Amino acid sequence: MAAHGARDGGVDRAALPESFPFDLDRLSRLSWELGSRVVEDDDATSHSEWNHVGTSWKLSIVRVTDDTVLLSVRTPVGRERFYGAAQIDVEEALPRLDAAACWQRVE
Repeated sequence: MAAHGARDGGVDRAALPESFPFDLDRLSRLSWELGSRVVEDDDATSHSEWNHVGTSWKLSIVRVTDDTVLLSVRTPVGRERFYGAAQIDVEEALPRLDAAACWQRVE
């Protein structure tokens, strides 16, 4: 993944939308085409799904490899964004998502 210098001299990095109660330091934004292919791959398995209460934000977490997950984020206007992350980082962040009153896990 290429890094681009930001105006303040830092490095631009992928970030989840502000609606999420957590952020991941090592997060890669994937193109829609790549993300949708990965989600549809036979080797990818669902980890969990979450809905935002009061809006139509949705989050799906898909296991891609033993150590990698893909976050599929559906915006309120129906756009889908994909992010790649280390599974350990997501597992550490899940308690904040679970504790957030505005997010509910889909059973």
